[in-house]
Amino acid sequence: MAVRLFEGKNHAASYLQYRVAPHELISKIMSYMEKRTPSQFKLAVDVGCGPGQGTVLLAPYFTKVVGTDISQAMVERASAKSNPTNISYRQCPAEELPFTSGQVDLVTAMTAAHWFDRPRFLQEANRVLRPGGCLALLSYSMDMNLEYGDVSGTLNDICQEFYAALLPFRSSYLGPSSKKIYFDMFNSCSYPDKEWTEFQPVRRTLSVNGFIGMVETFSSYQKLKQKDPSEAEHLSNRFRSKLLTAMNTTSPDTEVTVHSWHY
Repeated sequence: MAVRLFEGKNHAASYLQYRVAPHELISKIMSYMEKRTPSQFKLAVDVGCGPGQGTVLLAPYFTKVVGTDISQAMVERASAKSNPTNISYRQCPAEELPFTSGQVDLVTAMTAAHWFDRPRFLQEANRVLRPGGCLALLSYSMDMNLEYGDVSGTLNDICQEFYAALLPFRSSYLGPSSKKIYFDMFNSCSYPDKEWTEFQPVRRTLSVNGFIGMVETFSSYQKLKQKDPSEAEHLSNRFRSKLLTAMNTTSPDTEVTVHSWHY
């Protein structure tokens, strides 16, 4: 069965504000498609689209792009922001996509497929894809690193403490490794032409507050926040203070380079 966690309007707003849009991976997906089925880019469907940061990246390549999400709050937030004219959003389960068989050129799920009923989703994606269509699933490791002057090592030790504090609140649905979930899905697909990317580096410049805000969108943090809001706030403030002290600054707007690794 699928897991529903991202239902609140505040969480949807935070997702839009803090989550990183992986344009490097969109380029990789499109390069893969262009080598195999050039000029067949009519319809892309981004499943579990959230507020649509990744969805909009597909707009320059396709005649039409549809983002789908089971969360009404996410769909409302995605629809409310500025979108290219060829993008629309629909509320629906990942396992019941509102498209006819063989209609879709590309199905993507960006940092979302681990929450789906994965066998049912893969069957549904296979149903809606045209012959020769592409299924692209991506996510990233939670162990993001920070780079800042000569204290990067210290900052990353602090980050590891932060992640460790959230580990008890990780959903049992995910098991110990999200990467294994994606590799198992990859192995379960019987497509004759497929490609696994182990680690695609992505770098972004964020403020310290921006980095903390991104971690606060994680499901483990949200679970802690639901259980004990004051403890969640205390945890964020404590690690923000530790990072700023190590950086020898008092401004949470100070920028750091955030390194993440996608698969």
